[in-house]
Amino acid sequence: MFHLISINCRFSHSCLAQFYVRQELERHLPEEQIIISQLTINDPYYATLLHITQSPARVIFISVYIWNHGYVRRLLNDLARVVPEKSIILGGPQASSLGDLSSQCCVVEGEIEGVSDSFYSDLSAGTLQPLYRSAGKKEFLSPYKKQDFIHTLKNRQLYYESSRGCPFSCSYCLSSLSKGIRHKPLATVEHELLEIIAAKPMIIKFVDRTFNDDLDRALAIWKFLDVHARGVKCHFEIAPDRFSREMLDFLETVQCDQFQFEIGIQSCNPQTLFAVNRHMDITRTGEIIRRLAAFDTIHLHVDLILGLPFETRESFRASFNQVFDFAPHYIQLGLLKVLPGTEMADRALEYGLVYCSEPPYEILATRWLDHAAMSHLYEFCEVVEAFYNNRFFRSLWSYLRETGEEPFIFFSDLLDICLKRSFFQVAKTHKLMHSLLFEFAEKRLDTVLFQELLCYDWLRCGHRSLPEYCHAASQKEIRDLLRLKLPQNMAGLFDHRNRVEFLKQASFFKMSGQALKYVAEGQPGGGLVAFLPGQTAGVMKFCKARVVLL
Repeated sequence: MFHLISINCRFSHSCLAQFYVRQELERHLPEEQIIISQLTINDPYYATLLHITQSPARVIFISVYIWNHGYVRRLLNDLARVVPEKSIILGGPQASSLGDLSSQCCVVEGEIEGVSDSFYSDLSAGTLQPLYRSAGKKEFLSPYKKQDFIHTLKNRQLYYESSRGCPFSCSYCLSSLSKGIRHKPLATVEHELLEIIAAKPMIIKFVDRTFNDDLDRALAIWKFLDVHARGVKCHFEIAPDRFSREMLDFLETVQCDQFQFEIGIQSCNPQTLFAVNRHMDITRTGEIIRRLAAFDTIHLHVDLILGLPFETRESFRASFNQVFDFAPHYIQLGLLKVLPGTEMADRALEYGLVYCSEPPYEILATRWLDHAAMSHLYEFCEVVEAFYNNRFFRSLWSYLRETGEEPFIFFSDLLDICLKRSFFQVAKTHKLMHSLLFEFAEKRLDTVLFQELLCYDWLRCGHRSLPEYCHAASQKEIRDLLRLKLPQNMAGLFDHRNRVEFLKQASFFKMSGQALKYVAEGQPGGGLVAFLPGQTAGVMKFCKARVVLL
């Protein structure tokens, strides 16, 4: 009996490798019974240990990644004490970096499909060697079964790959160690996707490293999903400068929330991009992202990496300003991870890289950013993560773009007030962030306008009234006035039959004409804005807002 164990980051995740291993085990050793367990790094450790030690299986399989490396290593140390008779087979990108392993452990490097038959004969005989290496690149069919969707994968993210490999050779990425790209035939992809779609998963996450490396192929799969996967969200990692006019024209027609795009920019500094073997047309990238953002139907998640070679504070500042101007929905500012075996790790001394000794090997300092500078930029990134990467303040960010205010300076100043208020030591609630921005506005020349936009954003996120620090008229006062002044019928809002219900359900806020100009509700003299229960279209869902003219 074999026990296949995944240690994921959270319950909603799943482990694609686990199912590939099962597929190969069933092909080579069909007589063996297989158990699958999907656990998380947040599960109580002792309970997880007991779950494994009490299993009747004689062989345990575990996939090792940078996020579960420490958890797995702890498990291995304790399993060696409690069940030394069980064999433990380790795979995944971090299996080889676990250090000294007990004699019960065996490491498999590379794709499971390419492992030789000797591995399976040794496994069956109980004579496993310490190391097996995958011999080649072979076919990789979907490893899922119908019952997986009903039980093991229910209410989880489902991962799927239509290709392996990457057209880039980024020096910080493990994908750079494998050259070339292998694409499944389109007919195979479509057949496998139909089986997955039939199970109505919460999301299909394509793990292709660069999904749109082949433009025509990517478009064909998107069109297939548009027809057959309505209501199933699909996530893709894409290169932002690899789009054809036909692709963009098609994406403009896709229904809202059908697709999500994760867009790896990493840096806008040409010297940095050259140093990490990343080739990208930044001007073209900006044009594409802005056009995709204008559709407002595809969630755009854009990545920058802090700590890359030749990246100074000023070049990082320039990269952030450019990416902010692209107007994506999410800006992920992640730390460089110096992974063993990559070119980046080999050149660590040359670049002056100081990084954590344990996974995920986060950068601490470089030749261009000492530890103090790196720490400050990391805190800057945390402020962007908290304030930008949600729907709370979208009108405010549009205002910054329209007025040409530099976003790096804005968030740097915001960081100062966050540090003074111990923001990083408390729960980052919507109200806390809103109150800090409201206070932040007091030192600005546009205080009144800025605070109006904050009030607008607060109410359209679904709150029924404004916080006390806004010093606005109460909703009761406004409703009492409207009962006297509103006509019996107002086109597009209510008629005499539902006038009372409108007053009960809506929230109200009086805005100046200048403020309304920035929320696409322009009225020269200002007006009263009604926030209605119904949601807007678009990626970020808000209460509908209408100006009420009295």
